[in-house]
Amino acid sequence: MPTSRRREQPQRNAAFAGLSLDEVRTYRRGLMDEESRVSYWRRLVQARRQLLESLANAGSEPNTVGRLEALSGALTETRPAAGRLAYLNVDVPEGTPPLPDLERLWAADPAPTNPRAAAALAKDLATAEEALTAYRQTVHQRLDETTGELVARYAEDPTSCFAALPDPPAAAVALQA
Repeated sequence: MPTSRRREQPQRNAAFAGLSLDEVRTYRRGLMDEESRVSYWRRLVQARRQLLESLANAGSEPNTVGRLEALSGALTETRPAAGRLAYLNVDVPEGTPPLPDLERLWAADPAPTNPRAAAALAKDLATAEEALTAYRQTVHQRLDETTGELVARYAEDPTSCFAALPDPPAAAVALQA
């Protein structure tokens, strides 16, 4: 015989007490944008680190080294960096792990004949990847908390979720009249 389980009422988070519903939604959208930016940079840092490792392991095979060096140019300061750096508009909240100096890492371009410099950059990139991962986890935790707050508010007033929907097109409103 099936038993009915009673769902617990979602609880509001006191940290959001001073924010309106629209402000909580805006904060959550900002966190989602931040997660996208951090994930983007994390993937770039990972790719650059893997590329350095591939260059170090390519040996002297000309085709492989040439292709990897060409790809390396795409992941270094040889292109204008201002556009890339604009994607990372990070406002670091208190208690968040510090972010690495991505601009310095991006500009670093060790000569292919300097394996020590390449190894040092690879180590710095690995450290940056760890910092970005920790930051991303913090953003995910805040996203979870914010989503929980929205769920609690919607449970209190289910009609409030309709305000998040886009306004209907004028033609649809005219048809309803």
